[in-house]
Amino acid sequence: MSSRYLALANRVITYSVKRAKEKASPNHLPGWILNHSQFPRAMASISRREGCLLTLANLNPNVKVMEFAVCGPLQIRASAIEKELEQGAKKPFNEVIKANIGDCHAMGQTPITFIRQVLALVSYPELMDDPKFPDDVKERAKLLLAGCRGGSAGSYTDSPGIEIIRRHVAEYIEKRDGYPSDWQDIILCAGASDGIKAVLKLLICEICGLKPAIMVPIPQYPLYSATIAEFDMQQVGYYLDESKGWGLTIEELKRAINDTQGKCKPRALVVINPGNPTGQVLTKQNIQEIIKFANEEGLILLADEVYQHNVYDKNSEFHSFKKVLMEMGPPYSQTELASFMSCSKGYMGECGLRGGYAEVINLQSDVKAMYLKSISAMLCPTVLGQMTMDCVVKPPEPGQPSYDLFIKEKNAVLKSLAERAEMVAKTFNSICGMSCNAVQGAMYAFPQIYLPPKAIEIAKQQKLAPDAYYAFQLLENSGICIVPGSGFGQKEGTYHFRTTILPQPEKLKVMLEKFKIFHQEFLKKHQ
Repeated sequence: MSSRYLALANRVITYSVKRAKEKASPNHLPGWILNHSQFPRAMASISRREGCLLTLANLNPNVKVMEFAVCGPLQIRASAIEKELEQGAKKPFNEVIKANIGDCHAMGQTPITFIRQVLALVSYPELMDDPKFPDDVKERAKLLLAGCRGGSAGSYTDSPGIEIIRRHVAEYIEKRDGYPSDWQDIILCAGASDGIKAVLKLLICEICGLKPAIMVPIPQYPLYSATIAEFDMQQVGYYLDESKGWGLTIEELKRAINDTQGKCKPRALVVINPGNPTGQVLTKQNIQEIIKFANEEGLILLADEVYQHNVYDKNSEFHSFKKVLMEMGPPYSQTELASFMSCSKGYMGECGLRGGYAEVINLQSDVKAMYLKSISAMLCPTVLGQMTMDCVVKPPEPGQPSYDLFIKEKNAVLKSLAERAEMVAKTFNSICGMSCNAVQGAMYAFPQIYLPPKAIEIAKQQKLAPDAYYAFQLLENSGICIVPGSGFGQKEGTYHFRTTILPQPEKLKVMLEKFKIFHQEFLKKHQ
C-alpha cells in the first residue's frame, strides 16, 4: 500500500479550498502538499503553540501508520468538489460519481420492502394496527420485540446479540450448509468489520518473542491492513494471480509463509470469498487446499464471506468454508474457523444499519469465554442492525404475504448487478491500455491500467503513486471517484484501480463512457 498516496489526506481539504479560490487548473496537483516527515513536525509545532497535551508527537503510533484507502484523500476531495459544485463552481462535469465505496443505497439501489417494514414496526410499534403492513411483517416484529428487554428496540441486548436472532442465524447456516450450527457460536456484530476486528484482537500476543502476523490476500480489503497496523501486528501478504482470474495458489501461500521464518509468527489466514476488490469466486477444490494448508501450518482461518449472495458467473458457485471444512472430516473439521457475514452487501445493501454476524467454531471453551468477555466491553451491537440481519437470514417463505414482493425485489437487484458486472468488465477490456478480469462475484472490478512513462514520472515528482495520480486526474477531469490499486496492494510495477459496479445502469453507462474518453485523453497527454 502506498503511504505517499494516503499522505495526501494531510492537506487535501486545504487544497480544495485553495483551488476553489484560485480556480487552479485541474491538470496540476500542487507541490506544496506536505509529506509524512514534514506534516507531524508542523502539526506538533501548532499544537504546542495552542497548548494541546495530545500532539502527533505523543499520539498512538499505530494510529498514525494505519491507512484505509477506501475513505482516503480521493473521497475527501470528491466531497469537497461536491460542495464546490453546489456553490456554482464551473467544472468539466455536473456531478461526482462515487464509485470508490460499496455503498449500495447511496448509488440508487432500492431498499427491500420486507426489511424496511419490519424495521418500521420495531421502531414504532404503534404501526402494528396499520392494515398496510402484512401479517408476517407484524408477526416478525412482535417476535423480535419479545426478545428485547422491556419490549423495546431502544434497550441494550446481550453482548453477543438477541438470542432469537442468533438462533435464526444458526438455522440459516444449517440450511445453507447441511451441517449443524450451534446458536451459541453465533456472535452478532455492528457490521462484519466489527466482528473481524473482535477476532483479530484475540491474536495480539507475541509467540516465542516473535510479533503475531496475519496472512492476507494481495490485493486485499484495506480493513485488514488498517486493523493489523492498529493492533501492532505484522501483515504477511500472499499474491493472487491476476493471469489466472485472481486465483489463489498453495505455492504462493507457501512462499509467503516461508518468508516469515524468524521474522514473525503467522497466526491466522484471511480469505475473502467472493473477492474484494478482485471479484473472483473460489472453487470447492481451492477451498479444500486452503483448509489443508491452514491445518498443516497451524493457522486459524478467517473467512470473509460477506458477498455470498453476490455470485454472477454461471460457472461459479459460492461454497462456505464451514461447509467444506465439515465435509472434509477430521482433522480438518476441527480447524478453528471464524466466518463473517453482513447485511451491507448481497441484495440488501443496508450499509448504514451496521448489521452482521460471526460464526466462530472449534475454540477452546476458556478462549471462547475470553472472547465473549472482550466483546462485552462494547455492550452490544446496534439493535436495528441485529434485526436487519434477522430479516436476511430468515426472509419471507413461499405462501407468506410478503414473499412474492420480496423475491421479486431480491431477484431484480441480483439480476441487475450481474448485468452491470458484465458491462463493466466488457467496457474496460475494450479500452486501449486497460485489461480487466471477469467480475465473477462481489461488487467491484479491479482493472489493470498500463501507464505511460511520462505519467509515472509526473506522479513521482508530485510524490504520488502512479495509479493515485491517475485517479486524481480522473476525479478532477470527469468527476469519477475510484480507489487506486496501491490502496489495496498490487505486484510491483503494476497499476490498478477499484471501481464499484453499483451505479444504476443508465448512470453506469454514462460513467463508463466518461472513463473511456478520459483514458484516451490521458494517454494522449502523457505520450
